Amino acid sequence: MPYKRRRGDRKDGRLIRSMEPMSIFALYVMETRNDANNYISDGVELDAIESYIHKKRQEGFDGFNVMYVFAAAYVRTVSQKPGINRFVNGYRVYARNNIEVSMAVKKALTMNAPETMIKFFFKPEDTINDVYKQMHDKITEYQQQTDPEDASDMDKFLRLIFKLPRWILRLMMKFLYHLDYNGHIPQSLLDMSPFHGSLVMSSMGSLGIPSVFHHLYNFGNVPMIITFATNRHENVIKRDGTITKKHFLDYVITTDDRICDGQYYSEALHELHKYLKNPELLEQPPKQVVEDIP
Repeated sequence: MPYKRRRGDRKDGRLIRSMEPMSIFALYVMETRNDANNYISDGVELDAIESYIHKKRQEGFDGFNVMYVFAAAYVRTVSQKPGINRFVNGYRVYARNNIEVSMAVKKALTMNAPETMIKFFFKPEDTINDVYKQMHDKITEYQQQTDPEDASDMDKFLRLIFKLPRWILRLMMKFLYHLDYNGHIPQSLLDMSPFHGSLVMSSMGSLGIPSVFHHLYNFGNVPMIITFATNRHENVIKRDGTITKKHFLDYVITTDDRICDGQYYSEALHELHKYLKNPELLEQPPKQVVEDIP
């Protein structure tokens, strides 16, 4: 059931009014997102995901890969553990109104190919098919563009303001920080900004490198960044003494420590694990969507 906007809420989230005193105090101890960075490094065997990817491609899901499984697993995790979708602005904690995932996309895997950030908007009820359709359609549309005038709204906005002198750009950034602090950034800018959202996701495997420990951004309010790679193989000794080669999905999660406690993050990580190990669970909508605390 949607919440009615109240005094103190923002365009992109509602103010959480039941935070514990220590959690509120932490906002003043760790004033920026980079003060509050926590890093979690984890991984799962890829057997189930690789089998599922093969099945989806056989069903006609062109280009289906690990990225779509990871994004859908995150969306489903938020539907059950909505606390990881909170954010901090202006020394206050908010529950985000929807699920917004951004990622960098190149037109081609070459060094000088153009690159942009694409933002996807999901609902907690979305299945992996819903996630795939939106992501695949937007990525394909961008990669097939040939006219430079067809750039994303964010790229057009940046090209426009980069024509200004540097001192004006610095004043503009200070003004944007002020607007963000008070929750007055226009909705049109929130919709295109990759710095405002639930998650920034990046595939390192496509670059041929392992997952990196990525910092959060102090501008905006993204509370989580996930980098992942599938280029690790390991020889594992089985119970009968034989050796088998296993393929792993490794990922690093950078989190804002202020939005929820360690136990909550732990439960959310177990939830994410469940869907990565059993991606078939993402085929159907969740039986119940859990609402965040008031």
